[in-house]
Amino acid sequence: MIQSIKLMALPIQELKEQIQEELEANPALEIVEDRSTVSLESLPERNEGETEVTEFFENASDPGFASRSGSDDDSKRMFMEGAIARPETLQEHLLWQLRLQPLDAEMRGIGEVLIQNLDADGFHKEEPPSLVPATQKERLPEVMALIQGLEPLGTCTSDFRESLLVQASLHQGSPGAAVEILRDHIDLLEHGKHQEIQKRLKLSEAEIQAALAFIRGLSPFPGRAYSSSEPQYVIPDLLVKLKDGDFVIVLNDEEIPVLGIDPFFDRLAGEKGGDKATGAYVRDNIKRAKFFIRSIHQRNQTLLKVARAVVEFQRAFFARGPKHLAPLTLHDVADEIGVHETTVSRIAHSKYMQTDWGIYELRYFFTNSISGAGSSGSRYSKEGVKQVIKEIILAEDRALADHDIVDILAHRGIKLARRTVAKYRSELDMDSSFGRRHG
Repeated sequence: MIQSIKLMALPIQELKEQIQEELEANPALEIVEDRSTVSLESLPERNEGETEVTEFFENASDPGFASRSGSDDDSKRMFMEGAIARPETLQEHLLWQLRLQPLDAEMRGIGEVLIQNLDADGFHKEEPPSLVPATQKERLPEVMALIQGLEPLGTCTSDFRESLLVQASLHQGSPGAAVEILRDHIDLLEHGKHQEIQKRLKLSEAEIQAALAFIRGLSPFPGRAYSSSEPQYVIPDLLVKLKDGDFVIVLNDEEIPVLGIDPFFDRLAGEKGGDKATGAYVRDNIKRAKFFIRSIHQRNQTLLKVARAVVEFQRAFFARGPKHLAPLTLHDVADEIGVHETTVSRIAHSKYMQTDWGIYELRYFFTNSISGAGSSGSRYSKEGVKQVIKEIILAEDRALADHDIVDILAHRGIKLARRTVAKYRSELDMDSSFGRRHG
């Protein structure tokens, strides 16, 4: 279960590394076909005037989805040409999720302060009570608990001990003994005194081993996955194109090798008699290999389901561009495809979608309405309104003050306060009217 959850969050490049590790660790697993070995230099040149969409998409039994079509070379070219570098910080990842929570302004402000106070490991730099006024301190525990439950689990904590305990408490499928061990016997755990822990908690051998295996799968420093200062080069996981009036979604499976069970292990498993230890070893590795293959398939299918829901909710964006981005929450998509919100959050993490309007991280399409009422409130999303403001500023020959922009937005049916316009303009990195007039 832990492995399946981790695979869900991995972008293509990290998934390939995980597959390689599993191949080295499990002799029952083998590569049946590797489509990722084609180099860019070996790809044929595309003749001018060729229609990419006609070549790339095919009629599929599943409307709105094609896995590949045309040659593998063409498929690989289209995704590789979309490769981009886009670094991400832990703060950015957490702030995105915080913005999607149904919070009042005070709680949201506390959450932003707490997130900006985290170090590269995900732990507090300064003690949280020192960060907020006395009138807000009673709300700290509630906001901290909310952030601790965001992806990755266990940030906004004091140290690795508290982080591990939080992760075990919140993790689905956590063995009951794991929480007790981390809460009451972590000193014994650090010194490797597993038998002493087993004795004190009166656990069976199976129970202590299950708890220890679970704890090993946790991350003592959850923020480190986002602490790299080097840009992470990514290849789009999905491509969306308009074809014959319908949107077609293509999963980039060119980079993921097709896996199967080694025939030798398959034959050994079918033989009767023989050494029992060998038979158990063979069966265990085949079981692990099959589960790993199913987990990758589940990741891909969940990614497609989320992408289909996003495209359906955001049809105006894909047809007419970023300023038409509509409010959309994790809950909307989770409810649509029948999974938990955390699953949608994991699958949206570090996955990129290539569109006619550029390459966007999947989570870009999740944004609350400008009123903060979620997708049941205003039909204008924050990102959509920011694009409208950008369009207004660029379209005018004269410099516009923020109150001018407020008036223009109001005529378009978008009501915003002047300070909100100033904030959005700042996020767009566009100077004030004074700066534009005298720049």
